Amino acid sequence: MTELKDYWQNYIDGEWVDGGAGRIEVIDPASGKVLATHALADARDVDFAVQAARQVHRSGELSGLRPVDRGRMVQAMGRFLLEKIDEIAPVLSLEQGKPLWEARVEITGAARYFEYYGNQAETLEGRSIPLGRNYFDFTTYEPYGVSAQIIPWNYPLEMAARSLSAALATGNACVIKSPELTPLSQAWFALAAEAAGLPSGAVNILCGYGREAGAALAGHPQVNQVVFTGSVPTGVAVAKAAALNVVPCVLELGGKSAAILHDDADLDAFVNDVRWGIYFNAGQTCSAMSRVIVHESRHDDLVDRVAEMAETLSVGPGIDRAEFGANMGAMVSLQQRDRAEIMVTEAINAGANLATGGRRPKDYSGAFLQPTVLTDVTPDMAIAREEIFGPVLSVIPFRDDEEAIEIANSTQYGLVGGVFTSDLDRAMRAARRIRAGQVFVNEWYAGGVETPFGGYGKSGYGREKGREALLNYVQTKNVAIRLR
Repeated sequence: MTELKDYWQNYIDGEWVDGGAGRIEVIDPASGKVLATHALADARDVDFAVQAARQVHRSGELSGLRPVDRGRMVQAMGRFLLEKIDEIAPVLSLEQGKPLWEARVEITGAARYFEYYGNQAETLEGRSIPLGRNYFDFTTYEPYGVSAQIIPWNYPLEMAARSLSAALATGNACVIKSPELTPLSQAWFALAAEAAGLPSGAVNILCGYGREAGAALAGHPQVNQVVFTGSVPTGVAVAKAAALNVVPCVLELGGKSAAILHDDADLDAFVNDVRWGIYFNAGQTCSAMSRVIVHESRHDDLVDRVAEMAETLSVGPGIDRAEFGANMGAMVSLQQRDRAEIMVTEAINAGANLATGGRRPKDYSGAFLQPTVLTDVTPDMAIAREEIFGPVLSVIPFRDDEEAIEIANSTQYGLVGGVFTSDLDRAMRAARRIRAGQVFVNEWYAGGVETPFGGYGKSGYGREKGREALLNYVQTKNVAIRLR
């Protein structure tokens, strides 16, 4: 296993540097022990990073490259992550709490983004527009310049890779504000950029508090585009700061996603989907299956099966869970665990019943919560409307298709949704009516890097993943020529 350094630095303009705000302790959520300290950036550090990114963009060292050459660099970053997976995975597992095998899955996913967008770099082309014989008109795509990216703690590598790869492939220079809870694994992006031959300043990574470094980055007058993944309140603050500079944003915010289970669905297959949908990464996933809206005729059978599955999951320190299997690690922090636990207690007080879980495992003192299933949940309860970001499933019965859609659409969010049925017509009708940016049919998390992802309502705007994401990082320029 990788031996952790005691102290980790920020990376600005190709150099490892200290932070103007001092240092922050990085905690292992499974044990509560300090893993290491990390340099903590202030607004001045943010400005240094933005200036470095701006300089490399203006020089054309990155944006002026032939796209295929830029794409090869981006692909090389992904290969570097795979080569270093045995070093990175233990660090990610320890700082975030997830099982070691889940950490490896995340690193593989991060590498896939670099592979995909590296391949896409030379495919983004303009077009000519016919205006008659006396004109020649065409469009080109140009990078915005400096892309500011504020990364969440739940998938720090995969979420950073998602935006970093697309931004670099289109010729932008990037400043990443890493999450203060899980900043250590971000160091490998800097190492990957160096190994791939990217110019100094193309990738800058700094750890800082959202209220200081994050706010300074989102509101910096020389940032040209902002990407944020996180909570709705912080997303609103980021959007306001960017709006003052008339800067576009991509916001991927919260979710309270629902799976509709009809009476003709394959129940055995669905229980497996629940395992991945709500208990992977201890439920700390924006697109988690936090609600199951089940036909009343299947309700009791479903609850029994899901509760039985949840009780088979081994819960404990992620670093000890190297093998793929039925297990779950810690939540990212005691604060996050306590919030989920309180929401479960409040739901029970409001009339919900606990089918299983809802408590801390007796064997560990870290940020653990048992996989939880709640029944007798009604759509108006807070547990059915507010994002928990924990391993807590709410089960809600329905009588007919109309009621199921109404319940699914009854929250302020609209990130993903799902429908499980053997009737394709029913599935298509539901897919049209579910207010979500992505709808899964008969498999939660169907899709991949190639498929666009983003929200309706307070789940944000803009699209990540797929070719659609490339358009977040470029501006369209039109050139109209009057021929003589």
